[in-house]
Order: sequence, then structure tokens, then C-alpha cells
Amino acid sequence: MKNNQKLKGKDLINIGIYAAIYCVLMTCISMLGYIPIMMPMLTVIVPIILGVPMMLFYTKVKKFGMITIMATIVGIYLCVTGMGFWPILFGVVFGFLADLIAKSGSYASGKKSILSYGTFCVLLFGNYLPLYIDREGYFSTRQSFGAEYINTLGNIMQPWTAPVLIIAAFVCGMLGALLGKALLKKHFVKAGIV
Repeated sequence: MKNNQKLKGKDLINIGIYAAIYCVLMTCISMLGYIPIMMPMLTVIVPIILGVPMMLFYTKVKKFGMITIMATIVGIYLCVTGMGFWPILFGVVFGFLADLIAKSGSYASGKKSILSYGTFCVLLFGNYLPLYIDREGYFSTRQSFGAEYINTLGNIMQPWTAPVLIIAAFVCGMLGALLGKALLKKHFVKAGIV
């Protein structure tokens, strides 16, 4: 690997700053999940709103590994905040895939950046996976929310909704990236991303 392709302190600082911004904003938006019908909608709202700061992050990404590390940090954060270990696995896998996509465009392709962020957003499904593979275990950790919340959410989150949430996260990630790219057009031009 060439020396100029190694991650340096400035790269790690950028990752840390944007990971912190992403996690704080995601936490604020996720409070909507206390309303059962809003729980699946988080795969729509989070990718779209956070597309703006993430596209600003993409203007800083010039080296392989930055997106993977960012997604892994988000996954670890979700795990620490009670979402289980699945978000870490999803963060590593989909962060790596998002990194490969951005790299395939030499970190200078707007289209690849949009596709990359859509892929990145699939990591959010890691939060929902326990609901599909261990419903009883998932709801046992939500007893404090009350029986009405659990019953309503259980009725909403049927098995057929799993692929819908994955697709929603991916598509809405791309929509969020398009929004971010449009709002940050000057930054993209300055970064040499077309």
C-alpha cells in the first residue's frame, strides 16, 4: 500500500467528528421509535436526514477504510446503546461494501458516493434483525414500554416487513445522499467530486 493511501491522524479525526455527529443526530431522530408506527419509519427518516452530514463526510473521504471505520463506529454505538451485536456486524459488512463502491469511483464520483451511502444505510437493519429472529427475546427487553406498545409493534413488524426495511434503508439512503449532494454542491465541486 502506498504511504499516501494510509490513514493519517487527520483522516481519523474526520471519521471521529462525523461519527459523533451521525450518532447524536441518529439518537435524536430515533426517539420517534417510542411511537410504534414510527419504528419502521426510522429506516426512511434517518437515511434521508443524515444524508446531508454524510455527504459532507464523503467530501473528506479519499482513502479506503474511512467509510468502513465510520460504519463500524456507528455499529458499536448502536450495540452499546442496547441494540445487540448485529449492528456491529452489519456496520463492518455494509461499511466495507460502501467503501468498495466509493473506491470504485476513485472517491470522486458523485453517483458512486450516492450508491455508497445507500449501501452504508443498510447497517440500520441490524437494529431490527433481533425482532425477526428472536421476537420473544427482543420484546422481553422492552417490557418497560408497556403491553400496548409491544402488541402494537409486534403487529406492525411482521416477517414480510424485513425485506421492505432493507430496501427502504438503501433507497432512502440514496435519496438522502441526493439531497445532501444538492445542498452541498459547492463542497462537492471543491472536493473534485462530479
